[in-house]
Amino acid sequence: MARLTTNEFVKSHALGNDYIVLDGSQLSFPLTPEAVRTICDSHFGIGSDGILLLVPAASADFGVRIFNPDGGEAEKSGNGIRILAKFLWDHGYAPRPDFTISTLGGRVRARLDVEEGRVRTITADMGRATFVSEEIPVAGPRREVVGEPLVVDGERLTVTCVSVGNPHCVILADTLDEARVRRLGPKIEHHPSFPKRINVQFATVLARDRVAIMIWERGAGWTLASGTSSCGVVSACVKNGLTDRRVTVQSPGGELTVAVAENWDLTLTGPVSEIGRGALSADLVEEWTR
Repeated sequence: MARLTTNEFVKSHALGNDYIVLDGSQLSFPLTPEAVRTICDSHFGIGSDGILLLVPAASADFGVRIFNPDGGEAEKSGNGIRILAKFLWDHGYAPRPDFTISTLGGRVRARLDVEEGRVRTITADMGRATFVSEEIPVAGPRREVVGEPLVVDGERLTVTCVSVGNPHCVILADTLDEARVRRLGPKIEHHPSFPKRINVQFATVLARDRVAIMIWERGAGWTLASGTSSCGVVSACVKNGLTDRRVTVQSPGGELTVAVAENWDLTLTGPVSEIGRGALSADLVEEWTR
């Protein structure tokens, strides 16, 4: 398939976590926060969980800026990286199925499993997990944030916080309750302990090699699946001695596989599906350029 032309987009999803891909060199307008919010809106725009903007990179084969639907910018997205990787291969940007992508949260490598011209799964090297408070960041003295108490809405939670290039707060639970995640998620995201806000995951360990999660994503809200959330949860489970180092993560949208090396380097493997290709209309672009 050909590369994108002026104001064209591709929309794809990874386990129901959907992103719009834009080529920054082909946009006739600046991608402002207002433009992001409009494009991501399901009523006034296309509707999505975020935007992936392809940009040049000095230290990688490709670069990407990742925007949340609230107009804010994210450091990293595991599903977003895999969506972009499939896009780059399918639309003729990448000459080989193994390349690097620069993100605000660090450089990652993507490796595509291609059979008969079709991308089946994508594996991304997601960087290294850290539990150190100032590297996440979490307020307070420098420490590893593992099994700490956090009071939210009058409820005492036990949390493990980790950065995998972006910040995550993991709450281990006996069972998962969507209503509880939706109620506590935004309050944890905006808790004063987290100066840059935080992604929130509730997780249940099902076996040494399997966990189930529900996600409240910073700047996006309730989300069917998340690659970095999956990496954060498995890292937290390994740190707490609850799982092995290769784990299948079961989310409402489907399953991903996360591997945690002894040095805490992370790899993420899972599928991506393209939904369609189109162009932003002059009427839509005029909303924020007039």
